[in-house]
Amino acid sequence: MKICSAEFVQSCVSPEDYPRERLPEVAFVGRSNVGKSSAINSLLYRRGLAKVSGTPGKTRTVNFFRVATTDPLLKRFYLVDLPGYGYAKASRSVREQWGPMIERYLTSRPTLQGVVLVVDARGLESSDLATIQWLWHIGHHPAVVGIKVDKLTFSERRPLLMRVRTSLTLSDSDEVVLYSAQSHEGRSELWQVIRRMMGIKGKGVKECTQRFD
Repeated sequence: MKICSAEFVQSCVSPEDYPRERLPEVAFVGRSNVGKSSAINSLLYRRGLAKVSGTPGKTRTVNFFRVATTDPLLKRFYLVDLPGYGYAKASRSVREQWGPMIERYLTSRPTLQGVVLVVDARGLESSDLATIQWLWHIGHHPAVVGIKVDKLTFSERRPLLMRVRTSLTLSDSDEVVLYSAQSHEGRSELWQVIRRMMGIKGKGVKECTQRFD
């Protein structure tokens, strides 16, 4: 599968601002500075599309990215980058606005097809467990992406996968992908997860080699 185009569309703070194009959407959630934006850039073969910063809390709005692919069953859709939870270098009043903004999107967006929870594969925090439990409570069953696996040896990865499942109280049917935004390990697996979220069965088109722009 090849990415034909990937473009930032708009940043939104309320449902009135959301794109009116009724394309399917997959949302990325995770704690501040965990690497959501880096994962989106890697997934889409783009540098700098989703803005990356070393400052926690850089993403403060609901950001929509429109994607077109050569997959005949996944031609056009949105990836949505949500503000990170946990610590953020922003005023308390601003941080208090994020919770309702995120909840409104996740509970009222009819085109939302799935949620990806991004966690640091090297170590989870209590906020990760609280978030996945909250997502379950509001009716979502997120796929979990353990990012930064390039920091781990291959011998460390299998025990780590089990630790992620145990820490987040996941069942065997819950999707977990180990991912690296640096080496792009796990990219093909994450694409397959997204296709399943869209209701597309089967393995689909094999991922092709594509230049990273």
